[in-house]
Amino acid sequence: MRRAVKQSLWAGAAALAFTSSLALAQPEDLLPDIFNNPPPEAPAPRPQQTQVPRPQPTVPPQQPGTPAPRSTSGPVVQPLPGAGSPSAPGPIPGLPANFPSLAELEAMEEDEINEVLGLRPKFDVPPAARRSMERVGLLASSEGGFPYASLARQPAALVRAAMEGNRGPMVSRWGHILLRRALASRLDAPAGMSPVEFAALRASLLNRMGEARVAVDLVQDVDGNFYDRAMLDAAFDAYLTTGDLLGLCPLSRLHPDLRDDGEWELTRAICDAYLGDQRSAERQLDRALGTGVAPEIDVRLAQRFAGAAGDAGRAVNIEWDGVDRLSPWRLSLSRALGVDLPEGLRSAAPARFDFADVLIPAVPLAQRVSAADRAATRGVLSSQAMVDLYSQMFGNEAIEGDSRSRAAQLRQAYVAAEPADRVAAMRSLWGTDGNYGRMVLTAFAAARLPASSALADDAGDAIASMLAAGLDANAMRWAGAVEGGSMGWALLALADPRGQQVSGGDFGSFYGDDGSPDERKSAFLLAGLAGLGRIDSGDLARYSNDLGVDLQRQTVWSQRIGQAAQANNPALVALLAGVGMQGDGWDKMTARHLYHIVAALNAVGLGAEARMIAAEAVARG
Repeated sequence: MRRAVKQSLWAGAAALAFTSSLALAQPEDLLPDIFNNPPPEAPAPRPQQTQVPRPQPTVPPQQPGTPAPRSTSGPVVQPLPGAGSPSAPGPIPGLPANFPSLAELEAMEEDEINEVLGLRPKFDVPPAARRSMERVGLLASSEGGFPYASLARQPAALVRAAMEGNRGPMVSRWGHILLRRALASRLDAPAGMSPVEFAALRASLLNRMGEARVAVDLVQDVDGNFYDRAMLDAAFDAYLTTGDLLGLCPLSRLHPDLRDDGEWELTRAICDAYLGDQRSAERQLDRALGTGVAPEIDVRLAQRFAGAAGDAGRAVNIEWDGVDRLSPWRLSLSRALGVDLPEGLRSAAPARFDFADVLIPAVPLAQRVSAADRAATRGVLSSQAMVDLYSQMFGNEAIEGDSRSRAAQLRQAYVAAEPADRVAAMRSLWGTDGNYGRMVLTAFAAARLPASSALADDAGDAIASMLAAGLDANAMRWAGAVEGGSMGWALLALADPRGQQVSGGDFGSFYGDDGSPDERKSAFLLAGLAGLGRIDSGDLARYSNDLGVDLQRQTVWSQRIGQAAQANNPALVALLAGVGMQGDGWDKMTARHLYHIVAALNAVGLGAEARMIAAEAVARG
């Protein structure tokens, strides 16, 4: 393709030069005048009539010292003005003075040639298929999303601060799910904010939350010609985290110069290889290795990846010696290529790499299952997705060890004949530390347990498992089997969709038996009940004093979420609730923040989410 492009350039440049020379100086007409003004054609001869020969035009006599005229039988070709030998052509008339010479064009890459000649595409879709930037998103209001005009009249500065100020990890699984729903909704941009900035802010926050798969779907809802640097950065992170590096190739063609970092240069080279220009890709990667635009391990991985596009790529050795940090680039390309990562390098990586391992299809199944617990705890994976992963594990006889044992235990949790055996299998999965990701895994198995007082000792954890997947109707079957003041009672008091008031005496029993640090579970229970309006004001004041919490104290954040609730704006409340739930553990959460979040969500019609967040706080506090 490059050879055809360059041949076309030579031919086009020569044609342009010839046309330009005609425009600058007309050549001397060497034909006799009779050829320009021929006489009338003679009548056709009659039969058997002798035809008189026509006189031939005379050539003017040659003047002494002048060259002989050219033969009229050949083409008239004028030399290029100022041109030397054909191997060293001079500047082309009619083009800018700084226009590259033909020799310089020959040495250029295809992208550089397209840039010089203005051939770079501006759109990657035909006009009829281009989409409007209004209502960018995935979920319509009829599909569970928020109304499209939810944020249209809100201050752009407030919406921007709510998303930029959220660093991603949230203590609550249900808070994570709610915020993901808000960010994925089809929404109009706030007044004073461009739709591109709004989409980029949402996609970037989804990436920080570990929701790169949703971020990919969101950035794909925006045509490539609208992209700016922030939008491209969000798309780059999303595609890389999901292991879909080639998804960036259309953007690399549209916006090759929008980023100038080493990873972008490597991405462009890889895309060239998969577009059929293997030689150009090899030159770019060799140059990257020599100039040090990226670490050697990153370039080697890119060379291996690009080499897979050819019929017989050159061998590239991947050496991890001296590499002390795992980056998204290294994880993504290693997983796609099937390159083993050093165990210490992978185990020391932050939690966000677990989310990538869950989302990249090329990751071995055993490693996806190992990463699934953290993803389920965060809210990235649903209970059904967890069960699907473990089912694949159980069906793969080639996998042995702890992972397969856990898959067998999950099967027992569903099919064991005795309820006590099913509970025992669940407890084995939960572990002594109460692994919340495993509680998400066993939610539907717990919902199959009979609500019996014989299982009252296990009711609290079983109910917490059900509520992890939102199975509140199944959980409420245990209302008559749990004892007042127990953990099961506390969770049902918050999860009950009927909204019944609780007894101060039962709360006191729960508080008296609370062994959590700083009575955190009791403080969260009090805040949740207060936010849902399920505790008497006298009991609220009494226990607030005993626990040393002030649920009514205001901050700028609490004022804003309260105002959003008064304006009955669920989408804005969800964004601000996400800001208030940041952290990597419930020890980062305060009862006061929980109270304002639950109260605001309940006020704008998000009562189910409010109840699940409050119950989760008590279960995990």
